[in-house]
Amino acid sequence: MTTDHETETPDQETLAANLAKIESLSQRLVAALSKQRQIDPALQGPGKELYLKATSAYVTEAMRNPAKVFEHQVDFWGKALKHYIEAQQVLTTGKLRAPEDHTAPDRRFAGELWQTHPYFNFIKQQYLMTGEALSNAVAGLDYLDTRDKARLSYFTRQIIDMMSPANYLATNPEALQKAVDTEGQSLVDGLENLVRDLEANGGDLVVTLADKDAFTVGENIGASRGEVVFRNRMFELIQYSPSTENVHRTPLLIFPPWINKFYILDLKPKNSFIKWVVDQGYTVFVVSWVNPDASYADVGIDTYIEEGYFTAIQQVKAISGEEKINAIGYCIAGTTLALALALMKKRGDRSIRSATFFTTLTDFSDQGEIGVFLDDDFVDGIEEEVKREGVLDSFFMSRTFSFLRSNDLIYAPAIRSYMMGEAPPAFDLLYWNGDSTNLPARMAVEYLRGLCQRDEFANGEGFGLLNETLSLRDVDVPLCAIACETDHIAAWKSSFRGIQKMGSRQKTFILSQSGHIAGIVNPPSKKKYGHYTNEDMQLAPEEWQGSAEFHAGTWWPRWEAWLKRRSGALVPAREPGDSTHPPLGPAPGDYVR
Repeated sequence: MTTDHETETPDQETLAANLAKIESLSQRLVAALSKQRQIDPALQGPGKELYLKATSAYVTEAMRNPAKVFEHQVDFWGKALKHYIEAQQVLTTGKLRAPEDHTAPDRRFAGELWQTHPYFNFIKQQYLMTGEALSNAVAGLDYLDTRDKARLSYFTRQIIDMMSPANYLATNPEALQKAVDTEGQSLVDGLENLVRDLEANGGDLVVTLADKDAFTVGENIGASRGEVVFRNRMFELIQYSPSTENVHRTPLLIFPPWINKFYILDLKPKNSFIKWVVDQGYTVFVVSWVNPDASYADVGIDTYIEEGYFTAIQQVKAISGEEKINAIGYCIAGTTLALALALMKKRGDRSIRSATFFTTLTDFSDQGEIGVFLDDDFVDGIEEEVKREGVLDSFFMSRTFSFLRSNDLIYAPAIRSYMMGEAPPAFDLLYWNGDSTNLPARMAVEYLRGLCQRDEFANGEGFGLLNETLSLRDVDVPLCAIACETDHIAAWKSSFRGIQKMGSRQKTFILSQSGHIAGIVNPPSKKKYGHYTNEDMQLAPEEWQGSAEFHAGTWWPRWEAWLKRRSGALVPAREPGDSTHPPLGPAPGDYVR
């Protein structure tokens, strides 16, 4: 005699197991969502004033130029109705296929069923037409100032992207097909991925972009050989072990951004900028910033400069025995390096022989895409948040940067993880992207108000810091700046204008292809992104690029040739530390973990 369980088919057993799993996951889902933080509405979207301005502009447009508004509407209605009729005509022939598709190619709809299945193709085409109509309506508003129009256009695009049929199970043919092919297992796996992400982030939905088990910092990522040779409350100083018998006399000190962690410049050996520079024969030091908690609430830009930059420079000079060093600043660390250099000039400190700026903004008159988040509605909300919490939690910065590329960094990963049930890829760059840090309260407000909003360093009366008033004109050391053509965080034209305003007589500007990270982490072995150079720094950015010379491949060797001329003769290689700076532990140190 057999039991009921023994007579079940394997499919029934799988179904029963999945149903039990779904019940368990649903309970965990509810528990995770109950822990979700209450976020100030000011940090969730633009203020009501933008919507009021948009409504007022549209009503004014309709009253003063009704023909224009009507023309937009008729054009949209005509396209939508024409497509509906074409779809109906094909179906009346008895053929289950889509009508001719005139929409532009879109990566979100690259799958075959989006093109051939009449239902999914109809939804896709109608969505793209509607999105185009909304974008055109915003673009056609004449009674809205340029900044508000840019913000309205951005947030309209966010709504359009969010409503893509690819983002919903019932209208995503690839997700539905996979659910059928796997007998629902992909949906169970997707629910498990969703619950995992919610639990890992205290109820906040943050899509896991990379396999967190694939990398361990210090083992297979951020693993270049070196030692921590100094530590204070702000940073650990890492000196990397030489790989050549001789090195250039002048050491190189790298200041990475403290919005993320330094190992973006030391991912795997094949794409590690740090390892590559060491291999060229340089003594390389890197600052690894602390990830601040609420006890750092009163840390400001002045603290980063005094306890961070100036202390690191002093320690590198002491360890190397050199009076001058070269420095690199990346992103916000480049902005702060420029402030530090201006302050050093005021104090008569000539410790920096040359400075390199990676994707650095110092002139915020044109804030680029990130500027949509720099109006008072968001910044007021951030100021209230950091007053309460003491820090700006990494969640907010990470989310902001992700929404600048929402299709690539939010929706596509969510589709793969939650609807397709796929595991995240083992991708070093995305792993680093998810390893973000907090910002101290005072520093965040000083940066957003004084630098981003009031633009005091470049175009105001000067940025007040440590009893001095600083200007870009005070930055007078030889400098090289690398900006990236499609950078959505530090727009290259704004970076260029900032370099133009610096007081240095020796300026080199290199424009790399690609974006904020890929344009910098671009090793010679990839032979992927090229770069532009032009010695005429008096031109407008567009003219500069138009007359620039394009070079295939990375900018790394070109920059290294520039650095070599400012790094002195060769001397015997230096091992990490000295008698007064004994190694405190192997790289990458403790703060990065």
